Amino acid sequence: MNIKDGFDRCCRTYLTQILIFVSALFFSSCKSKYEKAKPSIESVSESIYASGLIKSRNQYQAFVTVNGTINSILVSEGDTVKKGALILTISNEAQRLGKDNAQLSAEFADLKNNQDKLNDAKSFIALAKIKMENDSTMYFRQKELWDQKIGTEVELEQKQLAYQNSKSSLSSANIKYKDLKRQLSFTSSQAKKNLAISTRQESDYALKSKIDGIVYSLPKSMGEIVSPQTPLALIGDASKFILEMQVDEYDILKIKKGLLVLVTLDSYKGKVFEAQVTKIYPIMNEKSKTFLVEAEFKNAPAILYPNISFEANIIIQTKSQAILIPRNYLLNDSIVLRSNGDTVIVKTGLKDYKKIEIISGLSANDELRKPKE
Repeated sequence: MNIKDGFDRCCRTYLTQILIFVSALFFSSCKSKYEKAKPSIESVSESIYASGLIKSRNQYQAFVTVNGTINSILVSEGDTVKKGALILTISNEAQRLGKDNAQLSAEFADLKNNQDKLNDAKSFIALAKIKMENDSTMYFRQKELWDQKIGTEVELEQKQLAYQNSKSSLSSANIKYKDLKRQLSFTSSQAKKNLAISTRQESDYALKSKIDGIVYSLPKSMGEIVSPQTPLALIGDASKFILEMQVDEYDILKIKKGLLVLVTLDSYKGKVFEAQVTKIYPIMNEKSKTFLVEAEFKNAPAILYPNISFEANIIIQTKSQAILIPRNYLLNDSIVLRSNGDTVIVKTGLKDYKKIEIISGLSANDELRKPKE
């Protein structure tokens, strides 16, 4: 073999190795150009995403109905209170003086304290009755004498007039007594009513709990001036909590009472809690275009606080043994690609955030390739 033949042979060997390397690289790149997958048979659930805040059951902001200054705060944040327990008091000097004045008026007008006036009126009636009886006796005695032609007609008329005046005086005394008694009773009742109103208004200056619960917040301090628009406390149930979710108007018709809700909390990372839809508010928030939906935990976390945020999936329906493919393998909601490049029109069903159900068009043995993004 001469030098030229040896050189040619070496060149051919080198070119063959290059072609083999390029071919391997090409087929490798073609192979990795498309991701492939087969449908899986699993259970799938259709759900609606929602987010919201946790509220204590019966949670409410407490207000007073008057203006004034906080005089005393009788509880602390975190305290458990009973229904009717005093939370704080408001002071108002004008209201206090008004009650004192009503108290004095009630005592002054009390019927017992005016009994002497009634006794005087009764005494006047008794005297008028005695005088009438005496004038009556004198008149009928004079009349008998006149019937016997004894005495004068003038004397008879005088006795008769005295008797009639006495009857009128007795009648007038009785009327005055009744009027006095009625007037004193009215004044006494009116004064008591005014005192009751003043006392009732005094209760407006005391903030009391409407429920058995826990005081979660006391945003104001002693000495601060408050009004009926000032929230003074946040009170709620100490052990029961409600999930308040905002659901888009597009999804609200799918929501029904009793649906399962899967809840995740930042406070309990890695855990999923089950809840159940309990209430759907029938009016939409015009600003957010959402509906308020409430749910309650089936088994609540050990510790919860109001206003904790959460994310939830409301399970609309679930199907087992469904043929599923990744959602990113679907084109235009109805087309998939087989691994050989053929396009297949499919009918889809339930879906979650990762996978979608194929009702018809594919079998579990078909190999698919992921479309180009």
